[in-house]
Amino acid sequence: MAKPRIEGSFVALITPFNANGSIDFEAFRTLLRFQEDNGTSAVLILGSTGEPTLLSPEERQQVVRETAKMKTGRMRFFYGCTGGGTSATIANVQFARENGADGAIIAGPPYICASEDDIERFFLEVAEATDLPLGIYNNPPRVGTDLSAERVLRILQHPNYVVHKESTGRVAQVPQVLAGQPDAAIMCCDSPKLGLIVPTMSLGGHGIANMTGNVAPREMATLSRPWRDWQDAESFRQTYLRLLPLLNFTYSAINPIPVKSLMKALGLPAGDLRRPLRALSDQALARGLATVRMLGLHEAYGYDAPDVRVDQAASVSDNATDDAGGVSSECVLPEPTSGRAREAMPAAH
Repeated sequence: MAKPRIEGSFVALITPFNANGSIDFEAFRTLLRFQEDNGTSAVLILGSTGEPTLLSPEERQQVVRETAKMKTGRMRFFYGCTGGGTSATIANVQFARENGADGAIIAGPPYICASEDDIERFFLEVAEATDLPLGIYNNPPRVGTDLSAERVLRILQHPNYVVHKESTGRVAQVPQVLAGQPDAAIMCCDSPKLGLIVPTMSLGGHGIANMTGNVAPREMATLSRPWRDWQDAESFRQTYLRLLPLLNFTYSAINPIPVKSLMKALGLPAGDLRRPLRALSDQALARGLATVRMLGLHEAYGYDAPDVRVDQAASVSDNATDDAGGVSSECVLPEPTSGRAREAMPAAH
């Protein structure tokens, strides 16, 4: 049986919260409709962008149950199901399947820094326990284990693995995986620091698994389109160079701090981050707001994007830094307005 093929923009969605800290499911509905209406092919819910480790087990299950009911068939719903070990991960995958998930994305269990042998066996044992379509997420910065191309290709031979998201810092891994011609969609992280986007898409990749699509879904859909002719390549070139300042901003601090802070400032129904994570300072956030205005995204999506002045030394085209600073200390942001962006979105049904 042929594996299902996912192509295009695969957006890792934030988890929106109410003012009292509870999960905002109406906001989830709005954000999902926003993605559907702007060309996103699939969403990842409860990925690292969704703050899953800051949710209780009951909340994670509630997210799966409630968001799966919001499916319309226009977009695939995958869920981050990585647990602290093999049995917990299998239980998460089984719960997602029972509640209507289209698939699950699996990374190596965090913190334990297992060997590549152990992680390869982990992926295969999870796959043997389900018939749900699965994705490999090779994410060494988060889990401490970096799978080689040979191991990725072996795991992708399993019929349940349909997508691979690459987030290694070894750019040479991308052509090695693509050269193996696995029967799976090959995607990469949208971090410009890792430098995987251009080689992945130019060598035949199938899309980009991204979180910048939370604020620029149409642009990420264009950037994530597989190349089939020279027009696709040229569209990619123009979009990538234009969007690079925003990509740099969304990776200017640990995910999801920049993107969720920016979403809230733009009037999107995001809510706050959960502690110990904290929102960007006004000085750091100003850079993102200036980038949104420079790209015209405030007009394209109806965002509330106050016109802020950014120090020349902290131009929005600067490379991202590990801290989120670099803007003038004189820059002060106005208070967000009444949520015009949320009102401008199509009504979710």
